[in-house]
Amino acid sequence: MKFWRAFDIEIIKLNEGKHEFTFNIDDDFFSHFKDNEMAEKGDITVTVLLNKQANVLEAIYKIEGTVELTCDRSLEKFDQILETEQKIIYKYGPEEQEINEEIFMITRDTPSINVAQLIYEFIILALPAKKLHPDFRDEEDEMDGEGEFVYWSDEEEGDADETAQPENTDDLVDPRWEALKSIKKKD
Repeated sequence: MKFWRAFDIEIIKLNEGKHEFTFNIDDDFFSHFKDNEMAEKGDITVTVLLNKQANVLEAIYKIEGTVELTCDRSLEKFDQILETEQKIIYKYGPEEQEINEEIFMITRDTPSINVAQLIYEFIILALPAKKLHPDFRDEEDEMDGEGEFVYWSDEEEGDADETAQPENTDDLVDPRWEALKSIKKKD
């Protein structure tokens, strides 16, 4: 319980205007989330800029730091730099509920908002889909756009220029796709 309370912002005591809260995220933070396979270690600073108005609270979450990830290619650990900013609106209403991903309804009696789950979700969303160790990133950039397959007949193989394209690509079919076409025709 002590962990979760450390991420409470007591909004009922705040005057209207702008307020700033800072949270330090470390390895212990990630251990409190059951589905933490994507990130288990990190050193992150989260600044929550809260603007309290008569009918709404606007919160901007600024997240900066590093998270330890495992490379998809080599399985080596590496530090991924994270820098993201997210905005959440808290509107006053008759009951507490999530309206959508960016808007939450809270009552005027709500004493505090807990930001731990949102911080965790924002960190996970900021992670790259493809986790590559920095040693492999240059290779990946070079490979982009080179994934096209070109097929030549046996006669052309000896003197073909590697960058040349066959004249009529409609007639060239990868034999693996031919096998799949026969399966489709049986249905």
